[in-house]
Parts: sequence; structure tokens; C-alpha cells
Amino acid sequence: MSNKSDRPALPPSVQRVVPVFRYAGWSSFWVQLVLAVVAGLIFLFCIPLAIPRGNAVNTANPGTGPGTFFAISGLVVLGISIYWSWRYTRVANQLQSANPNLRPKKADAMKLLRRGLLLNLVGMLLTLLGAEAINGTLLAKSFSSQGAFFTDPAAVSRLIQPLDIFLVLGNTHTIVAHFVGIATVLWLIEWVNKD
Repeated sequence: MSNKSDRPALPPSVQRVVPVFRYAGWSSFWVQLVLAVVAGLIFLFCIPLAIPRGNAVNTANPGTGPGTFFAISGLVVLGISIYWSWRYTRVANQLQSANPNLRPKKADAMKLLRRGLLLNLVGMLLTLLGAEAINGTLLAKSFSSQGAFFTDPAAVSRLIQPLDIFLVLGNTHTIVAHFVGIATVLWLIEWVNKD
């Protein structure tokens, strides 16, 4: 019966990065997952309420239009980023293999990290485009609602409502989650490249 002491020792550079990949992967995975679930629930709650009923056209609602499309696209990319963070934990397991042929090479690990960085940058770009559109709509609403509340009771829909701010919050959660993914990748790249 063999035990861990019978295994050949891992090279020091591999021993150094295994716990970092594991810790960074799981930390990023859980933080991004929680933020994605919260943002997803916010969007599931807000978007159906923002869609106009009947023949009404609601162009002054941030829950409709390109802002929502980009925000949800950023959330979809965040789902892929969560999977990518989980892959970092699998790389940690592969690096512990006694067979050096089964361990990923440094170039392969760097390729995985670069793709993760690109993935989070694309997700953050989409989410920031969504934020720009949503905030632009809120600004337009704030200008069009000046004095409308007191003179026109039907103009209440032009006022900024809690639902509008809720959309901004959901989008902000997605941005923060992508930032966590970017910070994780940059940290891992730093550790992999340490001599």
C-alpha cells in the first residue's frame, strides 16, 4: 500500500502555485456565483415589470432596450467566467499529479489565464455598455420628470422609480463580479511568473 510519502516530490515552482490556483479559483468561483445569482434574481424580478403592457410603448424605462440587452449579455458572460474560475481549481489538481506528463505546462496555464482575462474584460465591457444605456435612460427620465408629478398625475411613469435603481444595482453586481474575475487572473499570472 502506497502513501503520499511514496510519491515523487513536486518541483518547488509547482508546489508554490498549487495552493494559489486552488484558493484563487474557489474564491473567485464563490464570489462571482453569489453576485451572479443576486444580479440574475434582480433582472428576473425587474425585467418583466419594466415591459409595457398592451399597446403602450415604454421608451423611458431602463428595463427595456439596449441597456438591458447588454446587462444580460454581461451576466451570461459572467456565467462562463464562473465556469472558468472552477477550471482554475482543476488545474491545481492536475498540477499535483505525480506523473509530470499529466501536469499542465506553464504555457498552457498562461493560455488558460489569458483567456480568462479576455473573457472577464469582454463581460465587463458588455456590462459597462449596459450601465451607460441604463444610466442615460435614468438621466432622461430625471429631466422629463421636472414638475411633471404635480401638474400631470399620469406622468408618474416618467419619474425615477425604485425599480429603475434596482436595475442599476443588478448591473453593478455584474460589474463587480467581472472585476473579481479580472483581479483573480492578474493575481494568478503574477504567481505563475514569479521566479
